[in-house]
Amino acid sequence: MSTSSHLRTGRRYRRQRLQGPYDALIIGSGLGGLSCAALLAELGWKVAVFEQHYTAGGYTHSYERAGYEWDVGLHYVGDMGASTLARRCMDFLSEGQVQWQAMDADYDHFEIGGEHYTAIAGRQAYQQELIARFPGERRAIERYFVLLDRVGRAMSVYTLTRLLKPWQMRLCLPALLRLLPAGFRRTTRAVLAELTDNATLIAVLTAQWGDLGLPPGESAFVMHALIARHYLYGGYYPVGGSWRIAASMLPRIRRHGGEVFTYARVERILVRDGRAYGLRLVDGEEIAAPHIISAVGVGNTFSQLLPDAIAQPYRDRLQQVRTSSAHVGLYIGLKASAADLELPRRNLWIYPSTDYEGDLARFQADPTAPWPVVYISFPSAKDPDYLRRHPGTATVEIVAPAPFSWFEAWDGSRWGQRGSDYEALKTQLRDRLLEVLLARMPQLRKHIDHVEVSTPLSTQHFNAYQRGELYGIDHDPARFAQNWLSAATEIPGLWLSGQDILSCGVVGAMMSGVLTAQAIAGRRLWPIMKNILRPAAI
Repeated sequence: MSTSSHLRTGRRYRRQRLQGPYDALIIGSGLGGLSCAALLAELGWKVAVFEQHYTAGGYTHSYERAGYEWDVGLHYVGDMGASTLARRCMDFLSEGQVQWQAMDADYDHFEIGGEHYTAIAGRQAYQQELIARFPGERRAIERYFVLLDRVGRAMSVYTLTRLLKPWQMRLCLPALLRLLPAGFRRTTRAVLAELTDNATLIAVLTAQWGDLGLPPGESAFVMHALIARHYLYGGYYPVGGSWRIAASMLPRIRRHGGEVFTYARVERILVRDGRAYGLRLVDGEEIAAPHIISAVGVGNTFSQLLPDAIAQPYRDRLQQVRTSSAHVGLYIGLKASAADLELPRRNLWIYPSTDYEGDLARFQADPTAPWPVVYISFPSAKDPDYLRRHPGTATVEIVAPAPFSWFEAWDGSRWGQRGSDYEALKTQLRDRLLEVLLARMPQLRKHIDHVEVSTPLSTQHFNAYQRGELYGIDHDPARFAQNWLSAATEIPGLWLSGQDILSCGVVGAMMSGVLTAQAIAGRRLWPIMKNILRPAAI
């Protein structure tokens, strides 16, 4: 995927452009890395961020081709419509430069086994919608919303443990887990089965499972609760495209002498006498700083970037967590506007049945089986600024699961040079996903002008996830029992940020950066955080 220059954020790395000494070096420019960099810069720190891609932003980057523009990872965000903590953090980090457009009130439509259901923005509105569809399940539905609140409050406490030092985590986390609600670390399906035996209701309540990458029989209920609460008041989209989030954070970093370097692949975290003290880039250049922050996932950090001897204890711990699922994406350009095509400002989720786990297992065993989930998004309809940039056009994005094993034969090959068999597989996937879209929106067929496919190898190439994983490590119950997934590591000078230490999603990654900056800076960051945490006066 190439991108036009106006969508690119960051400065292309050259040795002579380094202006050290730096106070902190950050690997990876996803929201975890950028949020941490922006907060440290607000303290006056000089921070250098190193990004192996040609543009900053991680899964929030955008790309443009053939006169169209797509956001590769951000499809909608919750908690952006009021003075929530997430919105206050986003406004501070972006210096108020990112505006948010509300989607339709019925922001998520679910097609489950041919039946249609809707998620409505607003807690009471959605609760009443569910009761209207399932009148005999009123008590279960009301208990469900109470449970969401209970687990949500517990997650706030759990999040604070990410600030603890490793030895404190080992001491405190087991006791804390015993005090948290019983459903905190059980699977989503196990918890909901105690509220109702109505399989269709459970399917509707969990129909956003693609947002966390695991069906309810495998996901931790705490993660389901976070996603469900996150969207209770609807979905929002960044005006102008998701690339503006990263672009808005760069000026603050640069004001204090820092920079976000692109085309800057880190080869090694340098360690001396047991302490991380710098980075070596693939061109051999070595840079030192007191603080090294890895925001590229725990798998990359401990399997790829550290010397074997010092990384081994963490590699053993990696065996206790799983890599999340990979996906295939379809990017479609249409020669007509979203209004002319009557494209909605809502998402479509399509499932063959209520048996999410069974459908997924059948698909993994037989690639010709029906897709277990297909997600369809209409970004040009969500973004009120899109037509100004690309008049007379519209876009569609489709995401569906695709095991990395399908593409293993081409692992290690070069992007754009993978041969005819690979291209044939992509064409097959393209046609199958187009069929899903056009069966529901046949009016789009004659307007299709451009279509391209991304695979797990695309994710591997552009986002440096070795198995093309979309959500880092899986959000299953085992993940939330780990006492080493925190900002601080047992290696002095080395810190972690990104979705692996907190949770997936735009807000999860952003808040991980906030946590890491707080863990590093301590009380020096308190005055800034107090202003962010304090709700605006009404």
